[in-house]
Amino acid sequence: MDTTRTQLRRLIARPGLIVAPVCFDPLTARLVEETGFECAALGGYALGAHLAASEPLLTMTEVVDASRRIAASIRIPLIVDAGTGYGDPLHIMRTMRELERAGVAAVHIEDQVFPKRAHYHRDYREHTVAADEMVTRIRYACQARQDADLVIIARTDTMRTIGYAEGVRRARMYADAGADMVMLFPNTADEAARAPYDCGTPLVYVNSAGNRVGRPVFSTTELESMGYKLVADAISLVIAAYASAREALDCLRTTGHTGIDAQHAIATRQAIERTIRLEDYYRVEEETVEHEPGVS
Repeated sequence: MDTTRTQLRRLIARPGLIVAPVCFDPLTARLVEETGFECAALGGYALGAHLAASEPLLTMTEVVDASRRIAASIRIPLIVDAGTGYGDPLHIMRTMRELERAGVAAVHIEDQVFPKRAHYHRDYREHTVAADEMVTRIRYACQARQDADLVIIARTDTMRTIGYAEGVRRARMYADAGADMVMLFPNTADEAARAPYDCGTPLVYVNSAGNRVGRPVFSTTELESMGYKLVADAISLVIAAYASAREALDCLRTTGHTGIDAQHAIATRQAIERTIRLEDYYRVEEETVEHEPGVS
């Protein structure tokens, strides 16, 4: 049976870059699908912001619930940020099984400490565990996998704190431990260009718009030419949603109107209704409860 997991496996096997915009709810996931992307991702920062909380405060239950709702709303693969896996190997195994049951196509876990600290977002201060501990996390994550097509991505956060060489070393270790792909965070354009060759395993790059440490944001063409297999656009939809909502609310507060053009509002509302497939609901009601009295 063709599932979103087999779809993702085919994308990985196919030449070229996979572009996975990060969404945070079923509506944004549907937009990713509608605009023609072949893969979507649920990011920790995005979900944390959506819930008005810091990513490190997210629980496994919150992530699994969000993943289930999103995966059920789209027909393309969903990649999920599972943080550190929410505990020791036994907890990681449960996390993997719950996310697999939720219908996700890929899960990534990272080598930061658990519980993860909010200070990570202050200045990208990385609190990482020993490489051997992360290797154990990966091995038990792989052991918990029931569907062999579920993709496991290992993330290392060591390049900024410890250095490029350590990130490469860990990428190789994590691939040897069973990870299908590795996500890492090069500090410079030069490091980003070298990493795919030096690591020798399929790599995930994270385009993080608005980061304050100078981490490069590349075009998809540039990343493909470097040899990356997947790029997650981590923050753009959160920034766009926040900025647009804030602008409308500020305008309403100061002028009494949102400033949204009436025709634009009508067109956008119709687009929203198409995205949530409201016509499908109308059709069922017209076939059932919306029959006129006396009409067979």
